[in-house]
Amino acid sequence: MTASIRVCVIPGDDAAPEAMQASLRVLDCLDLPIEWDCVPPGRDLSELDLAERETLVHKQIDAADTVLFGATNGTTPGARYMRWDKLTFANVRPIQWRPGFHSPLKDPKEIDYVIVRENLEDMYVGVMGEAKDLLNAGLADARSRLPVGAEDGRFAAKIITRPGTEQVARFACELATQRNSKLTVSAKTNMLPATDRWFCEIVREVAQDYAGLECEEFIVDDMAHRLVVRPQDIDVLLLPNLYGDVLSDLGAGTIGGLGLAPSGCFGNEFAYFESAHGTAPDIAGKGIINPTATLLSAEMMLRYLNLNGAADRLNNAIGNVYLSGSVLTPDQGGNAETERFADAIIGAL
Repeated sequence: MTASIRVCVIPGDDAAPEAMQASLRVLDCLDLPIEWDCVPPGRDLSELDLAERETLVHKQIDAADTVLFGATNGTTPGARYMRWDKLTFANVRPIQWRPGFHSPLKDPKEIDYVIVRENLEDMYVGVMGEAKDLLNAGLADARSRLPVGAEDGRFAAKIITRPGTEQVARFACELATQRNSKLTVSAKTNMLPATDRWFCEIVREVAQDYAGLECEEFIVDDMAHRLVVRPQDIDVLLLPNLYGDVLSDLGAGTIGGLGLAPSGCFGNEFAYFESAHGTAPDIAGKGIINPTATLLSAEMMLRYLNLNGAADRLNNAIGNVYLSGSVLTPDQGGNAETERFADAIIGAL
C-alpha cells in the first residue's frame, strides 16, 4: 500500500524501546498507508548532547502527521515539546477491562470508561519555590491555614484558567456525546474553591451547551472510592491535571496494571500517543515488558488517522490473545516474553 501518512516513532528509554519494537512488528502486518520515521532509542541518543538530541527529535516530530511515543526517563527529548509547545491540552486515558486481563478485582467486567485529563495547567505549571517569597509577596491572609514554620517551607502554585478549562470541557463533552453517555467531573471542590470548585463550575457551564448531556460532579476523594467500588457508573470522567494523573493510574490498576493502559494527548492541531507505564527501568533488557499499552495506544492513533478498519483488526487480535490466555507476559500471570506475545498478536491477525 502506498504510504500517505507519516508517523514519527520515538522508542524512548530503558524498557520502552522493547515494547515499541514488538509493537512495530505487529503494525507492519496491517499493511498500513504509513511511512514510519523512527527516532533512535535513548541509548543511542545519549551519545549526542542535549541540544543535538532536541534538534533531531523536534525536527522529526514537526515533519510527521502524528507521533507514537514510548516513554522517557529524560534521555529522550520530545515529551515537553509535544505537550506544551504543541498545546496538547487533553490527555485521554481509556480504562477498559477485557477477558484475560489480570485484574485484582473480583468482578471487573463492567469497567469501561475514559478519563479526560486537562494536560497543561493545575499543579504542573512549574511555579514553585521558597514559601518566604510567597509570604513576602503578601499572598497569605487571615483565611490561610499556614503551618508552624511556613516561612522555611516550600510552595507550589495551582493555576486554573477559564480558557484552558473551557477547551478541555468542550473536548470531554464532545467525547461523551459521541459515546452517548454522561459526563462526570471531579476535583477537591470543598477545600479549594478558588481553583477546583471554579473548574467544576466552568465545566457545568460548558455542558449546558450540549442538549441532553447529563453532567454530574463528585469530590475527588469520593471519586477515587467510586472508581474501585462502582466503576460501572462512570463513562467519561473529566479531571484537572494532577488528579487525572493520579486517578488514571488507579484506574489502570483496577483492570490489571499500567502495562494495559494506553493514552493519547490531543490539541487543536496535533496529537500524539503513548503508553502510560513509563520506561520500566527495573525490567529493561529482560525482554518481558508487556507491549499491550503501546499497541492499544497505536490503536487510538489509527482511529485518529481515520484508519478504523485497521484499528478494529488490531483491537480484535489483542482481545483474542487475552481471551485464549495461553501467551501472556509475566505481569498478566503468564511467562511469555515480549516478542512471543507479539508473535501471538500477529498470529491472531
